[in-house]
Amino acid sequence: MADESQAPETSTLVEAGKVSRWLTENGFEHESLEPDRRGIEIIKVEPDFLLPLATALYAYGFNYLQCQGGYDVGPGQELVSFYNLIKLSDNADRPEEVRLKVFLPRENPRVPSVYWIWASADWQERETYDMYGIIYEGHPNLKRLLMPEDWVGWPLRKDYVSPDFYELQDAY
Repeated sequence: MADESQAPETSTLVEAGKVSRWLTENGFEHESLEPDRRGIEIIKVEPDFLLPLATALYAYGFNYLQCQGGYDVGPGQELVSFYNLIKLSDNADRPEEVRLKVFLPRENPRVPSVYWIWASADWQERETYDMYGIIYEGHPNLKRLLMPEDWVGWPLRKDYVSPDFYELQDAY
């Protein structure tokens, strides 16, 4: 009987997509992840490389930030800030899309704001900050959007403990 602890590790390589190949050709560090269920390319970016890479993608034609958000991988694990980008043009019936993901440590989740590239990130980054506590450095008005300013904690984190009571303030 073979010892399972010595079984060779199998890893699946993700084939780089069109955008990933372009980024590599132009010297931008990143990692290709498995495409989403619709086949849209997903690119993992380190926080320090997000602004240069996002600026390059904007210059490459990704002129529309369709969605920015966040999610919690799990209690004690990383937080993720994600960006869905689209290349809009006049005669495109199926515009090119790409997804960016930035994995952040739970203890100090900081990432540069993309507000200065896509102004539509304004309220989206604020909402992600409000719900997950991800700090978007350089954002012009990073403050709570949905929760009261004095709220303690980040309600959509998977390790969040709800308070025993809720105080209604200025209900009328």
